Amino acid sequence: MLRPAFVSLLAILSASGVANAWFRVACTDPLVQERIDPVLNPGQNPSQHVHTVSLSHRPITLTPTPPQVEGASNFGPTYDYNTLRASSCTSCEVAQDLSNYWYPKLYFHDRTANTFTAVDNGGLLVYYQNRGDDDVSNNGPGLKAFPPGLQMITGNPARRSKKYPVGEGSQGELGERAIQWACLRYGSNVGYDNTNGTGFPWTDCESGFNARLHMPACWDGVNLYKTDNSHVAYLSELDNGSCPPGYPVGLMKLFYEITWNVHDFADQWDPSTESWPFVYATGDPTGYSWHGDFQNGWDTTALQNAIDNCNNPNDETGSGVTEACSYLTVTSASVANACKINPIVNEQVNGTLTKLPGCNPLQSGPADATMYTDANCPSS
Repeated sequence: MLRPAFVSLLAILSASGVANAWFRVACTDPLVQERIDPVLNPGQNPSQHVHTVSLSHRPITLTPTPPQVEGASNFGPTYDYNTLRASSCTSCEVAQDLSNYWYPKLYFHDRTANTFTAVDNGGLLVYYQNRGDDDVSNNGPGLKAFPPGLQMITGNPARRSKKYPVGEGSQGELGERAIQWACLRYGSNVGYDNTNGTGFPWTDCESGFNARLHMPACWDGVNLYKTDNSHVAYLSELDNGSCPPGYPVGLMKLFYEITWNVHDFADQWDPSTESWPFVYATGDPTGYSWHGDFQNGWDTTALQNAIDNCNNPNDETGSGVTEACSYLTVTSASVANACKINPIVNEQVNGTLTKLPGCNPLQSGPADATMYTDANCPSS
């Protein structure tokens, strides 16, 4: 069963069709939050910025800040698909999914004290969506399970501005449009929804700041990862459409959602006179560096069986009820939340800090930011 925070969010998203996915993987408490990135910086300790890890995270050819990680317990500086499959537990609520998912942490910047306070969130919700011309519902040959060891990313931790006109349709523009957010507001207040890849909102979000991203759903059929992320591509309409030439394999499309409790800080800033005071762990006060990573750790047979058999309009699997798919085992939130690992990097990433973890000075752009490491950090 989804937690109340997810249920209320799904009610909002259903109106736009986003929740029309046929199963969901909920990842509640993070597996770990630290500066480790086994995809982009294998073996490096620490990496560039802090992430929250559910299962995996990796930004492209840039060094990452500490992520928030969800997923399989064998997350570390170096691992592969077999290592993930040998994990003893997962912080997500589908037992056959030992993948890793990760994304950068969000901090409140107190400009007067020049401090940074970690912002709580309600966990990661991953939609597994059957989209695109290759799906059988669109008269295609059928989508394929992620190949063992596939890694991919959406977004760029160095980005600080838009580079493409909306609707231009190139892979670069689709990638910008894949980065989305909603400012959740209820009652008489007007909510804000952004689907054009632009930066942070400009007001308090009483019911949460909901960051979203679409992952690529087309694979070149050969490479498990390329440093420019060109082994995967977006559908021509982002949420549907065709794969571009050179990408013959249609995959399930992943859609991430995380909702941060930014309203906890409402008494510490004035939206009528101040710009948004929240920043990502990348040193980004603009919002354009929002990104997420995926490292496949699925039981690929179980996932392929679910793809082939669990989108049935005659039963609950056609309505996205994960528990109704006999090939997937849904565990409880309490079991998932018990999956934790100790951070390898010995530093504080939560609470109130005098600086962002690592070397991440605030950079507003509009040019791409310089991604520093601990070794080349400019003197303050």
